Amino acid sequence: MNLTEEIEKNVRSGLAEDIGSGDLTALLVEEGKNLHAKIICREDAIVCGINWFDASFHQLSPDVSIQWHVQDGDKICKEQVLCEVKGNARVLLTAERTALNFLQTLSSVATKTRQYVDAVSPTKANIVDTRKTLPGLRIAQKYAVKCGGGVNHRLGLYDGILIKENHIIAAGGIEQALSKAKSVTPSSEIFIQIEVETLDELRSALNAGAEMVLLDNFNLSQLREAVDITKQLAGDSILLEASGNMTLDNVKAVAETGVNRISVGSLTKNVKAIDLSMRF
Repeated sequence: MNLTEEIEKNVRSGLAEDIGSGDLTALLVEEGKNLHAKIICREDAIVCGINWFDASFHQLSPDVSIQWHVQDGDKICKEQVLCEVKGNARVLLTAERTALNFLQTLSSVATKTRQYVDAVSPTKANIVDTRKTLPGLRIAQKYAVKCGGGVNHRLGLYDGILIKENHIIAAGGIEQALSKAKSVTPSSEIFIQIEVETLDELRSALNAGAEMVLLDNFNLSQLREAVDITKQLAGDSILLEASGNMTLDNVKAVAETGVNRISVGSLTKNVKAIDLSMRF
């Protein structure tokens, strides 16, 4: 993954859909006029997306000056000035919305991730993202998850195998699915994970040599039993991940069952943008 290339691609697309054939409103401002603006946060958050913000202005004019007072991953407070932007007024006005869209969206992901990470901090469990991302922004959102203290799952279908219920059925069973996955995996760096929905399926997966298991929609009692069964059958080397209907209200209790990871689709799926504004 080349993050710099991804940022440039994201920003080109964002600017193109907003500007189209040209920014008509910017024509209201005298050509050549320079202005100074501040970006202000209207709520507590974790900041993320600085490079996307900068690129939104610099793709239009490299002469725009941006001075940041924070960096990605920092906790920011209501009414805090995040950065100051100086440059051609037309450029600032044209890039404003695109720049803020990236910054407020990625800050939202980082903020929610940090809330989940803080909730499970007394335990050994990691908070993990999923592929439930906004189209075109997967790498950006997964970067934001890391800024919030979370852990990335696979980026896509190409860099990891997650065997789900339909794969198991199509392959003829858990043992067959795991065997086939091992035979088609092109590299030892690509992990193989299998999803189970019952404790009996967990036993079957472990007996078939599973090293990563996703426990789908297990209740707390089942999760605790799953941890015990895994230790009995395979020791501490197996990675157990809990998934399904995770919220800030229940995630700590899930972590306390002893699972290694908790995947939370809402980190990247249910995005409520952080309130930011640019003021001249």
